[in-house]
Amino acid sequence: MTLKQVTLISLAETAKFYTSLCLGTVAFLSVFAFLFLIPFVVDPAINSLLADYEPEPVTCVATEHVYAEGMRNCSWASCREGCTREATRCHQILVNYSRLPFRDWRPTASFHWDVADTRFLINAEGCGYPPSVNCSEFSRQYGYQTAGTPFPCYYSRAYPEMVIARYSWDDTLRHLVLSIAIPNLLFAASIGLLSYWYCPGCGRACHKYVHHFPDDDEDYDDDPY
Repeated sequence: MTLKQVTLISLAETAKFYTSLCLGTVAFLSVFAFLFLIPFVVDPAINSLLADYEPEPVTCVATEHVYAEGMRNCSWASCREGCTREATRCHQILVNYSRLPFRDWRPTASFHWDVADTRFLINAEGCGYPPSVNCSEFSRQYGYQTAGTPFPCYYSRAYPEMVIARYSWDDTLRHLVLSIAIPNLLFAASIGLLSYWYCPGCGRACHKYVHHFPDDDEDYDDDPY
């Protein structure tokens, strides 16, 4: 074997080692990423799909807006910045809503609201993280200054008392599929390639030791001499 061949083999083994190290790291991180995404993306997305929100916005109007402080007074919140901590300051907004699509709404004296004084949330979880969720901006948009002014909202067909400000069936489904598919595909691809590289080697090593033992049908000579 020439020096050039030895060098190429050494480079190949080094590349294989570092690639294996990277693949192992990817597999390890994929597991933790998936576990992290379960409470923050997967579970809320599944709950949103099960709630069966009306995909077309209907007509809402705010009836009450309360700003409260203290955990005792913030038993619920229309908006929370952060989904893992208890709210110590909260905006609580109640709304009336009609199943009439918002685009068809016209002011009339005999307008009927299908559900009155129900809790209004910014999204299906009622929480999120800046910059996508800004509770001060949310309260200004739907609270005191807009009381009595109709605005679009989404209600749950499975739980009619649930009303939210933001919803997209396509985005919810896409986030659910991506959060499940990407970590699991990365994990499967990493483990599959590592198994392809190293399991045949383990098999050959085990096969080598098996040949040190005689077969069951082999004749034995009790007298070694």
